[in-house]
Amino acid sequence: MPKISWDNYKANNVFDEYLTSKNKLRPETKNISNFIAKYSKQKLLTTIKSSENAISQRGITFRVYSENKPADHYWPLDIIPRIITKKNWSKVSKGLIQRVKALNLFIHDVYNEQRIFKEKIIPKKVVFDSGNFRKECVGVKPPFKVWANICGSDLIRDIDGNFLVLEDNLRVPSGVSYMLENRMVMKSVFPEIFAKHKISPVDEYCSKLYSCMRSLSKNKNDPKLAILTPGIYNSAYFEHAYLAQQMGVELVEGSDLFVEKDKVFMKTVGGKEQLHSLYRRIDDLFLDPKVFDKKSMIGVPGIFKAWKKGNISILNAPGSGVADDKAVYSYVPKMIKFYLNEEPLIEQVETFLCHNKKHRDYVIENISKLVVKPANESGGYGILMGPKASKKELSEYIKKIKKNPRNYVAQPLINLSTSPTLINNQLDPRHIDLRPFILSGSNHYVTQGGLTRVALKKGSMIVNSSQGGGSKDTWIIDS
Repeated sequence: MPKISWDNYKANNVFDEYLTSKNKLRPETKNISNFIAKYSKQKLLTTIKSSENAISQRGITFRVYSENKPADHYWPLDIIPRIITKKNWSKVSKGLIQRVKALNLFIHDVYNEQRIFKEKIIPKKVVFDSGNFRKECVGVKPPFKVWANICGSDLIRDIDGNFLVLEDNLRVPSGVSYMLENRMVMKSVFPEIFAKHKISPVDEYCSKLYSCMRSLSKNKNDPKLAILTPGIYNSAYFEHAYLAQQMGVELVEGSDLFVEKDKVFMKTVGGKEQLHSLYRRIDDLFLDPKVFDKKSMIGVPGIFKAWKKGNISILNAPGSGVADDKAVYSYVPKMIKFYLNEEPLIEQVETFLCHNKKHRDYVIENISKLVVKPANESGGYGILMGPKASKKELSEYIKKIKKNPRNYVAQPLINLSTSPTLINNQLDPRHIDLRPFILSGSNHYVTQGGLTRVALKKGSMIVNSSQGGGSKDTWIIDS
């Protein structure tokens, strides 16, 4: 039976993770490329089947909603890994830590001294008009002045292979469990590769998250930790349960907790037990019906006051989403300069703010060339890909921009880098991005790689699993 061939695989005018612009294999990819080239198609099919069986046996699923009906799907993993050199990743890690430091200082400043407004670095109105600004958080000082303890920043590569930050996810970033499970599956199907090559581990994430949660607790001897989930119908429930199991902490719903004398307690068979650190996987607005959405059935009445008094730490802190706004994103380089007096170590994508008349006029005039996004949406929803949109779609989107300019930003279309992906048992380039995770507590930690997401549809730039995307294991290796 014929082997998998690289002969017909070509880089298509973008940065390809495996091939140079001259269609030569990059040095760091040669070993895995040669290894795959030795596989017959039958062996490759067997390997794919083994990975699918491992995913099924481990129960790795994600949930999507169609016509408001939930449906569970097995996690899509492409077995061709994404490869990044350790030297390159070291630079990226330093840039991400720098960025998260500045973002946390910004959030703390917004809810306290507000120096950045007084110095006119960022217009106050841009921040206060954000759908994620929480006036109730003014005056709060969380441990280490860190608000976003878990950040998932989405990275892309430009035509020259430079990493750029596409957006920061600071509210309830998801996907880390799939990064961890991808590695477990890949180890099971390619044990000989892991035995021969130095591939940086990712499995320390859960212990690092556990340490981060403990570092935020006032109780240093025996703090009680838990993860708060909206319940089994949430699209990320698999991840909530996975992290709780891996860390050995309780997975709780709002009904499992109650507040007494401004302290949060967990109901147990042995009676009430005080909770000291809570990783919440629900949105601000549903966290406490006494403060935010009064109709919330998944929150904990009184927990916000307990948090303000310092009786419980909440990751990520309520209000941290003020920096998880695509209009605020455009000011991050200025934040780095203002708070750290440093130049950004990692660049980001040029962004036009539609609330700015000059920017808005430019966006409307050039909308067919741009990517336009709602400022506060996530999951790839509501995005207009100008070059692929119809005249009707462009016209309707212009109306939306004019009606609510603050809610929209635009960016030039950057063709995401590609990586070889098995499509119909052949190698074909598909666009990818990368979501590493950064933990911040008493210190900082960046995952060795992250979740590489793949747009499985040919030519598509939408990598989200909820919209048909897949994933790859990300290998950080010595060059």
